[in-house]
Amino acid sequence: MFCPKCGNILRAKKEKDSTVFMCNEHGVVDVGEQKLKEKINTKKKAVIFIAEEPEVHSKTEAECPKCGHREAFYWIVQTRAADEAPTRFYKCVKCSHTWREYS
Repeated sequence: MFCPKCGNILRAKKEKDSTVFMCNEHGVVDVGEQKLKEKINTKKKAVIFIAEEPEVHSKTEAECPKCGHREAFYWIVQTRAADEAPTRFYKCVKCSHTWREYS
């Protein structure tokens, strides 16, 4: 997650019964009502918070490899290093099959 004011990466910090997100420049940042999934990395003994993808995505013409329908939702995620191309994900409008495309 990123700071909406400056774009810095936010750090998650546990406080009492909740989690707050900290920006190096702006301190505690309100991230709104985003749904978060908690993922525990056992190798590094770290807790990672991942924002769930909203259900509203842009549509594009793309053929579903499962049903052949020619319309899909898409979204782009930086899944690799920052100097590498992002990954484009597609979700078929008809059958909800999800696939990815590496740029």
